[in-house]
Amino acid sequence: MNGYDFTLAGVSLVALGSGALWWPDQRLLCVSDLHLGKSERLARRSGAALPPYDTRDTLNRLAADLTRLQPQIVVCLGDSFDDLDAASALPEEERRWIARLQAGRRWVWIEGNHDPGPIGLGGTLLAELPVAPLTFRHIARPGASGEISGHYHPKATLRTRGRTMTRPAFLADRNRVILPAYGTYTGGLRSQNPALAELMRPEALALLTGATVHAIPMPR
Repeated sequence: MNGYDFTLAGVSLVALGSGALWWPDQRLLCVSDLHLGKSERLARRSGAALPPYDTRDTLNRLAADLTRLQPQIVVCLGDSFDDLDAASALPEEERRWIARLQAGRRWVWIEGNHDPGPIGLGGTLLAELPVAPLTFRHIARPGASGEISGHYHPKATLRTRGRTMTRPAFLADRNRVILPAYGTYTGGLRSQNPALAELMRPEALALLTGATVHAIPMPR
């Protein structure tokens, strides 16, 4: 399995190259910021025309992680939809696809700032999810410990042998891990941004996603 093993609050976790977080002992898979329906929302609000394949691409990658790991619990860590209207506008084929992914599992939607309400797509909607000793929420809280969050879409840059590589990244220290955005078309916030630098401890790591997970000191 392509991933990086680390611990948080004494719990063994794996940051996967796909951008998902795996908790083996709980058979729990966590993904953040799917932003399903983003192309539809952009077209609706601004007239911007992006290829309307982002939801299918995101669901394809999520289905691959689910098939490989067979989790019993799936936690979608907020901003699963680009807005609530995007959730309502999902084509029936994609709604059925999500239902198939949910079948036989506990599925938790955490409220995000883009989707702060009922979405009518099965599963359970929560503001946050405590699974001792960890807490899953959308936006990190200063001073929290054992926290898993998303929201910021972090990315980091690795420079080596004259090459520069920028990828979505997990940010991890002894208090928290912030997940990268899992969705297509989501962009990212550099780890040097003050919003991230102020949340993460000096020893924090950036875990760059991709075919190989690269762990580096978090660029500041």
